[in-house]
Amino acid sequence: MFETAMTWNDLMFMLRGAGVTLWITAIAVAGGTALGIVFGVARSALSPWVTWPLAFVLDVLRSVPLLIQLVLANSFQAIAGLGWSPFVTSCVVLALYTAALCTEVVRGAILSVPETTRRAARSLGMTWAQDQTQIVFPMALRVGLPSWINLTLGVMKDSALVLWLGIIELLRASQILVTRLQEPMFILLVAGAIYFLISFPVARFGERLEKRWRAHD
Repeated sequence: MFETAMTWNDLMFMLRGAGVTLWITAIAVAGGTALGIVFGVARSALSPWVTWPLAFVLDVLRSVPLLIQLVLANSFQAIAGLGWSPFVTSCVVLALYTAALCTEVVRGAILSVPETTRRAARSLGMTWAQDQTQIVFPMALRVGLPSWINLTLGVMKDSALVLWLGIIELLRASQILVTRLQEPMFILLVAGAIYFLISFPVARFGERLEKRWRAHD
């Protein structure tokens, strides 16, 4: 019969780590989505020559591995004397990383709206702002939502890299228990189950929204 040295307190330790994971993910996704919408609208509405500095910065954020960004940001903020905690540093880096990915989701969704539809809206006397808020954004939201859901789930998993800054999130809590209890298979199985329980509602929420929108098409 299977036996484990893992106790209820150990499980609560992992759940507290999961809470840290959720906090970092929520802050990063909220900030990154807000910036991604602004940057995505700018890149879709303005000339590439105008937005090329922004595009270059976003390409760097997308291209450089997240772990390198976390380590460099933590070092630079210490050199600059900003006094950021590892938690703040992690949230800022993950938010910028999310913004770089979300920008392309938003830009692609906006550009997927047919130009004929937009011209028809303008021919009816709509202003640019009315065209964007009443025609483009609602249609783009349906296109971009699946990608945004995947982005959110990806950021949640990528948040495990903050353990390199000393933050005890879910994966780091699991590693501590593995070192102490020497039961890697069982502990990582529990950690995987917790990640699944966190991710599943988000994925199903996005799926239900898509079905509801298709039902009203």
